[in-house]
Amino acid sequence: MSITITHTAQSGSLLDGTSRGDGTAELIKPLGWRWGRSISCWYLPRTRDKAPRVRDLERTEHLLREAGYLVELEIDSTYRSTAAAEADLAAQQRARAHALASKAERKETAAEAAAEAAQRAHNALPPMGEPIKLGHHSERGHRAAIARADATTRRSIDADVAARQASDRARAASTAGDYRHHPDRVARRIVRLEAELARWKRQRDGHTRTLAGGYKEISQPATGARAERVNNEIAHVSDQLEYWRDLRAAQIASGQVIDYAAAGIQVGDFIKHIDCWLRVTRVNAKSVTTIGPRGRATIPFLDIDAHRPAHAEEGRP
Repeated sequence: MSITITHTAQSGSLLDGTSRGDGTAELIKPLGWRWGRSISCWYLPRTRDKAPRVRDLERTEHLLREAGYLVELEIDSTYRSTAAAEADLAAQQRARAHALASKAERKETAAEAAAEAAQRAHNALPPMGEPIKLGHHSERGHRAAIARADATTRRSIDADVAARQASDRARAASTAGDYRHHPDRVARRIVRLEAELARWKRQRDGHTRTLAGGYKEISQPATGARAERVNNEIAHVSDQLEYWRDLRAAQIASGQVIDYAAAGIQVGDFIKHIDCWLRVTRVNAKSVTTIGPRGRATIPFLDIDAHRPAHAEEGRP
């Protein structure tokens, strides 16, 4: 048996060539591999459009080889463009939302049928809560009717719970795209990517930092295979930043969100934060320092809800 382990940006990390009961499941499941029913092969979760987890892949290869399997390992570290990755993700989210909506509809139909069956079983019971007549020829049928009513009621309850859960999942899936592209999420993603890009550049160029006691820790620039990996990540993160910055600019231009960093906030103005108006005492690069009922606070531009100039009559605390 030949097993193939592959990694690409579009598909993530996959393991193919196994069969049910061949013993591979016991070997690879502890390493994080999961079975994908829709793709009929093993996969590592959260590896699409990510850097390959080379150590995990090589460890899997080594373990399978030790067990006597023939294994081929193919790793493609090339990233695809952020635009292509986001378009693919959006298509997957739409397909998932459609599938879950269909499932919710089936569950609701099943719940309605179960409720009707429970009602019929209840209607078949003797009227007015008539007690079981012990020893009477009707005792057996009476007990059977009670058992049917109880069983169908339980099935109805279970079906209703399943329908509600399916409906909740379908509703969440239908809004996944909106949540991912919410202006606040986009802005914070940009901040995170900027910090990530700075870290990769420090690894590329080398850096020095001063620790406690004046000791200086010097990190040399990346070289060889490490430098190739770092440059690959810099290009990838830069592409992501360009994509999300363009989206952020479009959201600002359309009026979906206000860029308070460029709103001209000055000392003496008021900003609203968590339903409270605060006076600005200092304007920083990424935040403002304020004074309010709870004392001084530093509020990032991203957390500002509204702004009023100092000369405006309305909006004063």
